[in-house]
Amino acid sequence: MATSDRVGDFIIRLKNAGAMGKTTIEVPYSKRVEEIANKLKSLGYVANVKKSETPYMFEVDLAYDERGRHKITDVKRISKPGRRLYVPSHEAHSVKNGLGARIITTPKGVLSDREARKVHAGGEALFEIW
Repeated sequence: MATSDRVGDFIIRLKNAGAMGKTTIEVPYSKRVEEIANKLKSLGYVANVKKSETPYMFEVDLAYDERGRHKITDVKRISKPGRRLYVPSHEAHSVKNGLGARIITTPKGVLSDREARKVHAGGEALFEIW
């Protein structure tokens, strides 16, 4: 089944797979979703991102802490297909007092809230993750 909101589908798949204790999920490929997955990997929410043997898919290995708990507690979608929300760099505030991250697509690529403030880049606020 095709979805019109690939980013929303991706983050919900991550959250649900972690709640079920899965180690790997397959996600329909798009360049934007792969960039987001790589950003989540650099932030520590995802263990690995790799190509899948299935065409037009890629695999994401989920990250767990030393006690076996999924690193993603929750996600909150901000910008949706019917309502795009953009933030300037100075309004890219921290999430959960720095324990989470807001993912923003900017002209400089997909950045976390902390990185967007550092390079003074605003853009579309996709979602918050903690």
